[in-house]
Amino acid sequence: MAKIFVEAYGCSASFADSEMISGLIVNGGHTLATNSTESDLNLIVTCSVKDTTANKMMYRIKSLKTKPLIVAGCLPKAEKENVEKFSENASLLGPSSLGKTLEVINSTLGGRKQIALEDSDLSKVGLPKVRLNPTVGIVEIASGCMSECTFCQTKLSKGDLSSYRLGDIVRQVQTEIKEGCKEVWLTSTDNGCYGLDIGTDLPSLVNAVTEIPEDFMIRVGMMNPMYMPRIKEKLIESYDNKKVFKFLHIPVQSGSDKVLNDMKRGHTSQTFREIVKKTKEKFTNFTISTDIIVGFPSETEEDFQKTIQLLDETKPDVVNLSKYSARPGTDAAELKQIDAAEVKRRSKVIFDQINNISLESNKKWIGWEGKVLFDENTEEGIKGRNYAYKPIAVDEEVKIGESHIVEITDATRKRLIGKIAS
Repeated sequence: MAKIFVEAYGCSASFADSEMISGLIVNGGHTLATNSTESDLNLIVTCSVKDTTANKMMYRIKSLKTKPLIVAGCLPKAEKENVEKFSENASLLGPSSLGKTLEVINSTLGGRKQIALEDSDLSKVGLPKVRLNPTVGIVEIASGCMSECTFCQTKLSKGDLSSYRLGDIVRQVQTEIKEGCKEVWLTSTDNGCYGLDIGTDLPSLVNAVTEIPEDFMIRVGMMNPMYMPRIKEKLIESYDNKKVFKFLHIPVQSGSDKVLNDMKRGHTSQTFREIVKKTKEKFTNFTISTDIIVGFPSETEEDFQKTIQLLDETKPDVVNLSKYSARPGTDAAELKQIDAAEVKRRSKVIFDQINNISLESNKKWIGWEGKVLFDENTEEGIKGRNYAYKPIAVDEEVKIGESHIVEITDATRKRLIGKIAS
């Protein structure tokens, strides 16, 4: 029996993987260490989506390799040689190779490096898990994606779409709720294309999950705009249920159709506009989150201005802003890159713009009163979410998993501030 320290980075799917890896570790007779100092083996679940993230991963790999080490997740699959440069003795475990977890652990503990990057036939639905947050159940609904984006390594890491069966997902959600979760995240690389390979779709899944009778909330994870037109009407109808957070994460990436074409995104800026319009027409308060990349190699000043215009028109509540960085193995990495100083300038312009939009959006909630589920333990204290998934902080003492009626008294660009009304 060994003590194993598990550390995770990246998207909610990566954290879900780490929970399942931890569950397999405990079921396999080992114990989980709370830090790398007391461990016999370290395991890091990595992300490779950006240069800055990958650099952070490499730094952590170097820090953790003083003991037997397993590098799991997207980075070893997308950049195997780079990982081995930083830790030549580390074992490697791919994001769809969780069936090999215990085998790789036991081999590494025995001093034998093992590489398990091929996809295993083990479904991620129904695996044991050790939750990072007792209130939130992260349920993966698919692996891989159908896109071919020129800037992204995800396809290199996770391969083609493989959706999990609707009934299996519903049973997994029931397990999460039975074990005390008040909030369930339906997550994958791209929720928008869920089910296209098995004859179903995301709205059907959301409807099936809302039929579970218990009291809980559902957060539907990221979906790319390119798959939205075919499910848009049904999806908006599926959101018309009190159990579903009124929240959509739809990464548009650019306001220029030329840049979107060069990115091979498969959608136009108008696709995004229509989705925002439809949700705002149907629901009074609805949170839109999106992603923007500035400085893509073919982005001209005119293209950049179109992104500014799109954000002004649609006013998304949350914008995840990234400076373009060339990722190894992607098509866009072969293109001539824009000067770093210009990319930095564009990023600062958008950063200031989205801060103003976020503050304006949040201030509209001042005076609102309603139910808030406290679901997140942060360094600043426990935060909650209302029905539109707005982050809310209160001064009063609350426990994670509790729900309270809260009145919003103030707002910053990042959160709403309230007081418990009852």
